[in-house]
Amino acid sequence: MTAARLIARDELRLMLRNRVAVTAFLLLLLLTLVAVLTSWTHQRGIAELRARHQQVAEHAFDAQPDRHPHRVVHYGTFIYRPLGPLAAFDPGIDAFSGNSMFLEGHRQNSANFGDVRQSSQLIRFGQLTPAFVLQAVAPLLLVFLGYGAIARERERGTLRLLLLQGVSRGQMIAGKLAALGAVALCVGLPAMVGFLLIAGQPGALALPMAIVALGYAAYLALWVTVILLVSARVRRSRDALLALLAVWTVVVILLPRAAPEAASATVELRNRLQTEIAIARDLRKIGDSHNPDDPHFAAFKQGLLDRYGVDRVEDLPINYKGALAIEGEKLTSALFDRYASESHAAQERQNDIVRMAGIVSPAIALRTLSMAASGTDFAGHRRFLEQAEAYRYALVQALNRLQADSVSYADDTARDPDADRRKRIAADNWEQMPDFSYRAPDGTALAAAALPGLLILLAWLALAAALLRRAAFELGAK
Repeated sequence: MTAARLIARDELRLMLRNRVAVTAFLLLLLLTLVAVLTSWTHQRGIAELRARHQQVAEHAFDAQPDRHPHRVVHYGTFIYRPLGPLAAFDPGIDAFSGNSMFLEGHRQNSANFGDVRQSSQLIRFGQLTPAFVLQAVAPLLLVFLGYGAIARERERGTLRLLLLQGVSRGQMIAGKLAALGAVALCVGLPAMVGFLLIAGQPGALALPMAIVALGYAAYLALWVTVILLVSARVRRSRDALLALLAVWTVVVILLPRAAPEAASATVELRNRLQTEIAIARDLRKIGDSHNPDDPHFAAFKQGLLDRYGVDRVEDLPINYKGALAIEGEKLTSALFDRYASESHAAQERQNDIVRMAGIVSPAIALRTLSMAASGTDFAGHRRFLEQAEAYRYALVQALNRLQADSVSYADDTARDPDADRRKRIAADNWEQMPDFSYRAPDGTALAAAALPGLLILLAWLALAAALLRRAAFELGAK
């Protein structure tokens, strides 16, 4: 048996004799299993609930009676965002971003009903998920198990004794790495098994799964390397523990919370009220379709008359009010899209600042990687919003075209008692409207979004390994 294996076995035996360490390890395994089970159950419940509500909303829309198409425009419908398989492993911002939208004409609503607003305030501190356990709790356990791996040998005087007996510095570091690495493997294995069970369902994508597994493996390997590096650099175990706890606090707790605050302070983002006021102000500038002297809509009316070669809107082969609705929706939607794009761009700049903070905090890099590969980051939320708006616009314009083609202008402007009945069209028109179908990104797109975070983690791991190699040469020199 080589010296490295003997050192690894002796280190593991010493860990097993520490009842506190063994108890903490078992508790972490139990916490991981609970996190896998609760996260899986929670996400399945959410998916079933959203699917059920989506069916109810679609049925309610299709079951409308004969009515005027513009009333259907204002009746609107609800849509719900479906989640991918990996959301049970890392739900990302889903609890904060909202999961449903009400779609109607003349408005672009935001997503609502996030879990944070409907649940206990405790959810703001983080959900109990396998990703959270591996990101925050597992490194802390490794710190308490490995902080004295090398410093303890120096304190007891066994370091020089081992070197005098022919054990090389490289063998000692390799043995300690093997022991703490085995513990890290045992810590991460239950979460990864749960990850495979969670992801092993219809719709799971192999490439994002591989990126997630590699990212968390690199993260735990980085902590193992950093723990041994600090233990090799300090003279006393107590100093190593304090230093590592300080590193864990800054990297895992402080920076991930300070980075979003810094991003919010750096990049200004309009709140909902400010956006509504700005949109209302710009809507007034677009024009008033009810004002016959409005320049834009007067020109639109004349252009329509010229196109069909008639002199009055009553002589048009289409309903002028329906054509007016189509033009008005086109103008307002363009305005909504502009404000939405500005908001998304500002949020993206904020996220860029947070991602840049991953250079100094591997925990941020890992969270970015994990959410991007799971499709639960801001890009995934934005993808849902953009698809929802495209569907809303197509649905409203289809209803406006029904008004233009299926309701006569004479009936639409009539005031007699029977006019309301004549304005209605058959209910089977609503059933022919397509339902909302969310198009999830493919595995290549998710993996590409997660790749920068993985590269940062690998760079950190390479740097820590190089520093540990240098520290190994200096063992026993002082």
